[in-house]
Amino acid sequence: MVYRNVYETLPSTINFLIIMILIDGKKAATELREELKQEVSELKAKYNKVPGLTVILIGDLAPSQIYVRNKEKSAKEIGLKSDIIRYQDSVEEKTVLDKINDLNKDETVSGILVQLPLPKHIDKQKIIEAILPSKDVDGFHPMNVGNLSSGYESSVPCTPLGCYLLIKKIEPNLSGKKAVIVGRSNLNGKPMTQLLLKENCTVTITHSKTKDLKEECLKGDIIIAAVGMPELIKGDWVKKDAIVIDVGINKTDKGIVGDVAFDEVSRVAKALTPVPGGVGPMTIACLLKNTIECFKRFQKN
Repeated sequence: MVYRNVYETLPSTINFLIIMILIDGKKAATELREELKQEVSELKAKYNKVPGLTVILIGDLAPSQIYVRNKEKSAKEIGLKSDIIRYQDSVEEKTVLDKINDLNKDETVSGILVQLPLPKHIDKQKIIEAILPSKDVDGFHPMNVGNLSSGYESSVPCTPLGCYLLIKKIEPNLSGKKAVIVGRSNLNGKPMTQLLLKENCTVTITHSKTKDLKEECLKGDIIIAAVGMPELIKGDWVKKDAIVIDVGINKTDKGIVGDVAFDEVSRVAKALTPVPGGVGPMTIACLLKNTIECFKRFQKN
């Protein structure tokens, strides 16, 4: 994390200094990858093999191509076995399901990820459910979703896990904190809720239909914005010294912005993630972490 100086002007024209923590997701991800690299080295020494991650990429969407390439690069940097299986977007659903079945049986593959989005003719839920829960590094399988909700061991979706780790860097003891989550998606909002409940937070889930969203946000010691609405969270929506995590990535005329009005919120928050450079880098690092955890659980069985 780094510190950002924010100057305010009092009516008396006396300037005072507010220290806000700018949560550096790139630095946090680098530190996590270094820890994981050491862990992979230790696992190799112990088991004479390393965790393996296989990604299935369907089609040629540029964002997916870039994301998968970054995953492969990061995986190899920490010593994981990394493979990418590529299909044209015309591939039959059965072909993909058969490949997932093969990977489920392959003991050199610790984690399987099918890059989303998928072509319209392929049933996303069917693909997700075809992956063994024990190899589901995205944490999307219904069994993993249920285990997370019930407090059992499971793979946790990568972005919420990254958010959680960033929050814990700022505030190690979350017990009793009030957390407000803006967004109720299966990908972010719902798993984030479970992670914070496990830390004994009091959690409020809000969304686009919530009445008086500003009032709800003002109650939060922690705000996680993951609703996909550019700069929705304003400075006067955030109470002093709140921790604010911005998951949003929105393309606008002025460039990429998050769900939080950064300049406004930086004047009141204790800590805030930038966009880009906040949550994003942690997502891939947490994918690597999940792959290693899947490997370790398999070795116990």
